[in-house]
Amino acid sequence: MTPMRKPLIWLIVALLFVPSALAIDCRWLGGDISMLPALQRQGAVYRDSAGNAINPYDLFRQQGWNMMRVRLFVDPANASPTHRDEGVCQDLDYVASLCRTIKQSGFEVMLDFHYSDTWADPGKQYTPLRWQRLDGTALADSIYHYTRRCLAVLRQAGATPAMIQVGNEITNGLCWPVGHVDPTGSGNWEVLAGLLAAGCRACRDVCPDAQIIIHTEKAGQWPVTRSYYRHLDDAGLDYDIIGLSYYPMWHGTIKNLGATLDSLAATFPRKPVMMVEAAYYYEHDGMSRGDEDFSQCPPGTIQGQRQFAAALVAELLRHSNVAGLFWWFPEENAHGLPCRRGALNRGLFDNRTGRALPALYELSAFVEANGYLIKD
Repeated sequence: MTPMRKPLIWLIVALLFVPSALAIDCRWLGGDISMLPALQRQGAVYRDSAGNAINPYDLFRQQGWNMMRVRLFVDPANASPTHRDEGVCQDLDYVASLCRTIKQSGFEVMLDFHYSDTWADPGKQYTPLRWQRLDGTALADSIYHYTRRCLAVLRQAGATPAMIQVGNEITNGLCWPVGHVDPTGSGNWEVLAGLLAAGCRACRDVCPDAQIIIHTEKAGQWPVTRSYYRHLDDAGLDYDIIGLSYYPMWHGTIKNLGATLDSLAATFPRKPVMMVEAAYYYEHDGMSRGDEDFSQCPPGTIQGQRQFAAALVAELLRHSNVAGLFWWFPEENAHGLPCRRGALNRGLFDNRTGRALPALYELSAFVEANGYLIKD
């Protein structure tokens, strides 16, 4: 080989190993259906848009859904009565049974570890009762063994998850106070990273083919999101997917979400993004409660929800780094139940009639490119 040809050969080799732009060859569509068995046991009746009674799994499949998300609490019996009334009931036995049904119905499973006895979200990440006296090292060890045991049970049940969330909406950390962080600050990241690494390591050990998601909920605040995932990069955390929550009354406009997705693609080009939670009201009076802001939201009506779903799908399809979309609590349905207490009215079935809402049908456009959508 002549000296002149050596630089050219090395340039070609170098180009071959430059990371290419992230390409998504299959999109995932689904919902967090963690309450479906409980609602069905209570007598909820599901109907398609024409009013025909239908197995919800069949309807979801017809609309191209291919994965279902399921939450898992450590000891939900320790949750408050209010939280249990709100749907905190998913212990390991419940989840193993539901995940087996999901797999047998032809869907993949996304498992969502809450690492809490009750709801874990931006405002609360309660340490499970059994772990409350542990320091960071002991807590990480407990998270590892708990995660490993749960995944082993699911494998034995024929319900191995394809994707696993290590924590739920954990921008401010998990298992407070030990694992608490300020996402834009510098304190306590070594502890949080150790807890997350323990969970991720258990996932790799038991389910090596599963993809690991780290889920935050500041889709409308790019500086916070950027700071958070940069801290994880600095810690060398082994995970695969950035998971986001997006609710317009909390996280701003869809245009604002789009700006965050563009920034994620530029800053973390090798990490796919999944909207692991999204939803909007089909019935709401538009009055703000708590920290909700409806000033730039669509109407809280059936058509407003449909418009939101269509606009969200259109925006997500603009971004090549977005791999999934999951509606939160799509199965909400009081039709056939003795009461309608505490209805959120953000599901994809009308609580009064049980009929599938137009937003459900709008979501199917997200996976039409996958080539297996069946129109009902």
